[in-house]
Amino acid sequence: MTEGCHSATLYCEAYTRFSGEIMTGFCNGIITAMITPFTKDGVNFEEFGKMIEYQIDGGADGLVVLGTTGEPATMTEDEKTETIKYAVKKAAGRIKIIIGTGSNDTAKAVKQSIQAEKLGADGVLAVTPYYNKCTQKGLYEYYKAICDAVKIPVIAYNVPSRTAVNILPETVEKLAEIPNMAGIKEASGNMAQVCETIRRIRGKMDLYSGEDFLNLPMLAVGGAGLISVTSNIAPALVKKMYNLVKENKLDEANAVQDYLLPLEDACFLEVNPIPVKAAYNMIGFNAGVPRSPLTELEDKNKEILLKEILRVGLKK
Repeated sequence: MTEGCHSATLYCEAYTRFSGEIMTGFCNGIITAMITPFTKDGVNFEEFGKMIEYQIDGGADGLVVLGTTGEPATMTEDEKTETIKYAVKKAAGRIKIIIGTGSNDTAKAVKQSIQAEKLGADGVLAVTPYYNKCTQKGLYEYYKAICDAVKIPVIAYNVPSRTAVNILPETVEKLAEIPNMAGIKEASGNMAQVCETIRRIRGKMDLYSGEDFLNLPMLAVGGAGLISVTSNIAPALVKKMYNLVKENKLDEANAVQDYLLPLEDACFLEVNPIPVKAAYNMIGFNAGVPRSPLTELEDKNKEILLKEILRVGLKK
């Protein structure tokens, strides 16, 4: 076992309640869905390292690397491998590294998950298969195959607006029976579905908010944490809101969320990660630009985004 894999195993044992068919508590708190900074020649690892330190200083509990926000669809296999290696080494056990490994090909998702584990990831985030539009049975078999292939925690990712596939609450309940199925990132935008899902899995598997606009209500009904885009640039503010909810100070938490909401809106003026990549540049990092077919943020939207960044005091 490599040192990285050993570290991941220790994380799982130290932070996860795992008894029989129950796994909860893998990564409570805020998890940032990280961008990948690019130069014209490849990944800008120097800047990526600065961003990781910024997240740690801001109180983030975990990072999703190579998730949707990280643009893995436009990266080479070598780039993805080196990015995982770098993130694990840079984090050095100070923050959990969760790798996006989902695919519309189960075999590829399994292969990518195995590689992430071998490279020292603490867990994986697997989006539902896209384009193929599989059935609920297909979703279960997909996640079971990934979980059977690795020992580290697996988080499902439900985002029907991107994949055209929705994980129904009864399917999530069945997934909770798989030993290392640690949670679900819920980005359906349907709070009725969220409430039914969490009712079915409470105490068995964790639910994470995958919609920045719904972070507070998802936490309030029992969400273990959130996987956020906005926390790329405002980790301390997002963590403050999380802490207030968990301390049952809902009036104060609502005040922070009200303060954050216009910034969150601005971070989604165009398709993610176009705005948040521009936002990183605005607060003093060198995030580069999105890779084609994504484009740079339009000027009119840059003005709106910069106004919100200045309002909350993020510009360096």
